Amino acid sequence: MTDLVEDFEAQRPRLFWLAYRLLGSASEAEDAVQDAYLRLHGADSALIESLPAWLTKAVTNLCLNRLTSARARREVYPGPWLPEPILTDDRTLGPQETAEQRESVSIALLSLMEQLKPNERAAFVLREAFAYSHSEIAEILELSEANVRQLYRRARQRLGEPRQPVHRPDRAQWRSLVDRFFTAASAGDVAGLVEILTADVTSTAEGGGKVAAARRPISGRDRVAQYVARVFTRNLAQTQLRLDAAEVNGEPAMLAFDGDTLAGVLLFEITGEQIAAVRIVANPDKLRFLAEQLSHPAGLSGS
Repeated sequence: MTDLVEDFEAQRPRLFWLAYRLLGSASEAEDAVQDAYLRLHGADSALIESLPAWLTKAVTNLCLNRLTSARARREVYPGPWLPEPILTDDRTLGPQETAEQRESVSIALLSLMEQLKPNERAAFVLREAFAYSHSEIAEILELSEANVRQLYRRARQRLGEPRQPVHRPDRAQWRSLVDRFFTAASAGDVAGLVEILTADVTSTAEGGGKVAAARRPISGRDRVAQYVARVFTRNLAQTQLRLDAAEVNGEPAMLAFDGDTLAGVLLFEITGEQIAAVRIVANPDKLRFLAEQLSHPAGLSGS
């Protein structure tokens, strides 16, 4: 069993990344991986032909069970629900090599995947993010290959066609754009914000009923600019926030600190030289995992 446990620990980062994509919650993903570890302890090791395959199936099934109850909770969630943000500077956290793999961890796609049924989401994630074949997914989900193809096709139809790969601005480029955003927002400069926002820009903020935030997404350049300017000037008058650049969910982001406490994460979707979406996570429950990452920068616990 000792060797099996060591082999499990080697698999832990991949399993976490799978569970996170399936659940959109880092804390729940950790719980699912830990539950798989406990199942492994109760399993007959002689019957496990391939540990990675066994663990992938175990974690997927545990996540499917959690997704059913999570959907009910999120239907009554106060205001918009956004996935739990996670640092992705550390490439050991999971596959991010292709455009599809990078997109599968973006806040935008994780949010869209909330509309999928659990089995559809599993088929989509296993195929898009981990490149499993339809036959391999069929074995994991204990379905026919034809059913898996149908699940994947329905998921793709619900999510829309995959976005064309876009040029990802380097850190200096997006940092310059984000700095302009914060300079204009802090000064209440609506015109300055309008210049760097796309016409159909959206702003989504999540406070989870614990921090004041807009109850619905805001769209349109003028409305978003006015909202951002109003919120920033009001909040900055009450506290001195420190802003640090980071990559979160594969996207440019700024971490807002009130003293040593992580108070919020702002994620930016950039198109060309403009900002197409701003997503703000301020719910303290959603910030705990990222704060833990910051305090242990070597990677995931147990990795």
